[in-house]
Amino acid sequence: MRAAGSRTSASRAARLDVTLRAVLDDQAPPPQRVIIRVRSGSRPALRDSLTSHGDQILGEHESIDALTAVVHGEDLAALADNDAVLSVSSDAIVRPHGLLGGVLGVVGGVVGGVVNLLGQVVGLVLLDNGADTSGPVVAPVVLRQTLGVDNSNLAGRGVGVAIIDSGLEMSAEFQYRLTRFYDFTNGRAVVASPSDEYGHGTHVAGTIGASGSSTYAYRGLAPKVTFVVLKVLDKTGAGYTSDVIRAIDFAVANRSNLGIDIINLSLGHPILEPAATDPLVQAVERASKAGVIVVAAAGNYGKNPTTGQVGYAGITSPGNAPSAITAGSVKIQNTVTRGDDRIADYSSSGPSWYDAFVKPDIVSPGHNIVAVAAKNGYLYQTYPQLKADDPNYMILSGTSMATAVTTGSVALLLEANRSANNYPYHPSLTPNAVKAILQYTAVGIHDDAGIEYDPLRKGAGSLNAKGAIDLARAIDTSRPTGSWWLTTSPYHWTTIGGETLTWNQAIVWGSAIVWGSTIGTHETSWGTAIVWGSTNTWSSAIVWGSNIVWTNPQSWANAIVWGSDTIGQSNGTAIVWGSTNGMTAQSAAWKNLSGQTTAGSTRGQ
Repeated sequence: MRAAGSRTSASRAARLDVTLRAVLDDQAPPPQRVIIRVRSGSRPALRDSLTSHGDQILGEHESIDALTAVVHGEDLAALADNDAVLSVSSDAIVRPHGLLGGVLGVVGGVVGGVVNLLGQVVGLVLLDNGADTSGPVVAPVVLRQTLGVDNSNLAGRGVGVAIIDSGLEMSAEFQYRLTRFYDFTNGRAVVASPSDEYGHGTHVAGTIGASGSSTYAYRGLAPKVTFVVLKVLDKTGAGYTSDVIRAIDFAVANRSNLGIDIINLSLGHPILEPAATDPLVQAVERASKAGVIVVAAAGNYGKNPTTGQVGYAGITSPGNAPSAITAGSVKIQNTVTRGDDRIADYSSSGPSWYDAFVKPDIVSPGHNIVAVAAKNGYLYQTYPQLKADDPNYMILSGTSMATAVTTGSVALLLEANRSANNYPYHPSLTPNAVKAILQYTAVGIHDDAGIEYDPLRKGAGSLNAKGAIDLARAIDTSRPTGSWWLTTSPYHWTTIGGETLTWNQAIVWGSAIVWGSTIGTHETSWGTAIVWGSTNTWSSAIVWGSNIVWTNPQSWANAIVWGSDTIGQSNGTAIVWGSTNGMTAQSAAWKNLSGQTTAGSTRGQ
């Protein structure tokens, strides 16, 4: 039975995501697959109420006090009026953020809804289309060289990576290093034989840590890491948000006995609500607080497929999770030197919808990456153009690949730090500290005109794996909070391909850029209990940046104070896609919003 009163009242709107708010106005709404977050202790009563009403309970998520259920569409208003309910979210379809190198427009080409097994639209999704995946294929040896790790003896020893993706096709590349394989696509964790009917997860795993057994030159960045593979995407590359949450929770609960240090999330869905109520974001935040490093893709929605214009605010969930390390994609042109590197036009830029977080956190090589092929998978079988010169490998582009490159680099960083710190007797670096290291050591990256990309496109800068490793090796994690924790003073530059690259030495903290002596001191901000970007008391002097501050993230057109002279167009117009109220990036039509180009202000957190 419908609740009395306006269907779209402010109180109801606050508890429903943008997709479900639209359902309220439907005269005959179909059943909805939803994730319902409740107040502590309220789950049993809500479960009993839904069951007695004939709704189907699909699962429970104890970590975020939530239920996944199929409910009657006409009951959404009543749920939103229930004071025990914190939020009701669509169990949205998630997809990988990999593009098919050399194959244009084959992934889709529409902006529209995804229909689930109930025949309902479960979320508006922007399908990758028309992204330019041309250019030279990146040889793995060149990838290692441009990251500065080609001569390193580091290989990710003792580091475990959980890959939440489409699975893994076993081969000699991963022999003896697959700790466990679970299939979550049927709504529960099932121990299964390794498989990857789609082919995306295998490529991600290969980029991170293939052994190079077929061709040593094609080995991954961290060929000694161990893998826990949690399959959440089916043979079409689609999965439910609830299954991803279940997989994240499983990884957190079993991080000690399965040796999981990093979660790789090369997937996502459009942002439908603020981060504080997004159940997928909350699962990621819980993982970070538990000490698991989460690396997430920014998304491949950086360019309007119709006009070709580069745009802003295309970050996807869970790339908007404050504590995640969110990676955008860089084209490295198959050269070692950095001067010709460019951010891929398809790579999603910030700010994040609703919250105006500065994302991505960093950009990494992700264009035309060669890695292990799932030879029985859909991608390999359907698109022979994806095959590399060695048919055991294939070529993919996207922020999925940039995420994998970042994860592989983090594995090397962790090994270096732990080796220097006599781990496990001294603690490992926290997720917040790892993100800070990656950002602080990042280097500049500019466009064809020689103009440095703005922070909403590049985050803190371009990944410098060698510099990050050098800094991590110098950090003594046993030093008390508030003290200087560097054992040596590493140079603030890295030489790659004969070029000396200066570290940017900046950290993007929420909506401000932080400079100063932050990385040299064991700040409280590097602890696991701190949400990245939240208000903190710093023990050392901080100079807050002036180039990314906005006062009211709900209204992009009037509130954003842009830090660069021109955002999007030469006249300062911001190419922000979405509806004119600035509340959602999932509009069925592409629209431009006017932004301001003004001087920034200095503000502390």
